[in-house]
Amino acid sequence: MAWDEGSRQVEVQTDSRAARELIRESAGTHPHHILISQIRQLLRRDWRVELKHVFREGNVAADFLASLGHSLSVSEHTITAPSPTLNHLLLYDVMGIQTPRFVSN
Repeated sequence: MAWDEGSRQVEVQTDSRAARELIRESAGTHPHHILISQIRQLLRRDWRVELKHVFREGNVAADFLASLGHSLSVSEHTITAPSPTLNHLLLYDVMGIQTPRFVSN
């Protein structure tokens, strides 16, 4: 979508270091190697894309969307207008507000 909109400098943030490393390195026989290959093809286009790891607390909107994606069918989904919940999370991101992570022992 960023390519189609004419963006040629893009930062992609993920809270999954494992996913970032699969994209950067050989996926070999990974179950999602076809998807990983498609991502690599996109990255080889004539543009600058930075794959950046951020902790979940640093990008709550992305975390919300990733969680939402788990409940949807496997295909491409486009959100044309953010929900009220996503609007609040985007505002938190813009304001630099981070949410704490609760870890149980």
